[in-house]
Amino acid sequence: MSFSGEVKQELCRVPLDRPCCARAEAYGVLLCCNTFTPGEVRVVTENGSFAGRLPGLMERAFGVAFDRLPAPEEQKRIFQISDPAKLHRIVEALGYDPRQSPVLHINFGLLEEDCCRSAFLRGAFLAGGSVTEPSKRYHLELVTGHAQASRELMALLADMERRPRITARAGGQVIYFKSSDQIEDLLTLMGAPVSAMALMNARAEKELRNGVNRRVNCESANLDKAVDAAQEQLMAIRRLYDLGRVEGLPAQLKETIVLRETFPELTLSELAEEFDPPITKSCLNHRLRKLVALSRQ
Repeated sequence: MSFSGEVKQELCRVPLDRPCCARAEAYGVLLCCNTFTPGEVRVVTENGSFAGRLPGLMERAFGVAFDRLPAPEEQKRIFQISDPAKLHRIVEALGYDPRQSPVLHINFGLLEEDCCRSAFLRGAFLAGGSVTEPSKRYHLELVTGHAQASRELMALLADMERRPRITARAGGQVIYFKSSDQIEDLLTLMGAPVSAMALMNARAEKELRNGVNRRVNCESANLDKAVDAAQEQLMAIRRLYDLGRVEGLPAQLKETIVLRETFPELTLSELAEEFDPPITKSCLNHRLRKLVALSRQ
């Protein structure tokens, strides 16, 4: 199962205790489902958990049953209400004028309580939401086919101190989050704390892995530099031998030549410890630079 499916499965385990929250959740479903007009409600889903929750949700929220239920063998499960009396009851419960299209705006009067706002977002995500596998990238989106509803949903999220972005896609409006922190908060708010924790763990693992990779790359680059520098120093020493200039060098430089030839694989810090007494890395670096400069004269 995908991470998005696991999130919806967890959300569907949230109990439908309070009628106001059930109505708010159903409201979110209707605004993000396939069709919500005065003449029809049509919800299409491939998620089994959501399909199992829908009939009880509509009964709890509006006291109505679907006119059409999906067949057991259907992969895309279709739920439909076309009975005028049932539709009138839904529209009236949501505070709309039956003569007005119910997708023109969000009735914020139904979402004054924090619990109802959370339920509304849960319904919107169940019907039109998805979240990407956190090991790949951070992306959560809510999709609705109604521009006005999407703008008012943005206003609702802003009032809740959430700052998503919005874009158009295939005739619909997509409200999306890219910040892992905001996605974690939103999952927790909707009722999926376990999924939020899974995302948090995935982010920590990714950051740890990236940190290790950066450290390994840095150490590898430093090692390459040390090897290149050591090769340059050894070539300089060979040139000094070829030129017959080693015997005339000061004792400190002679000692440096011997130790560099003896321990060609050591870093400057490690090689500095081989002197008796040990010298500083800066002092050793100065001596080696001097040998390279002499070999070039």
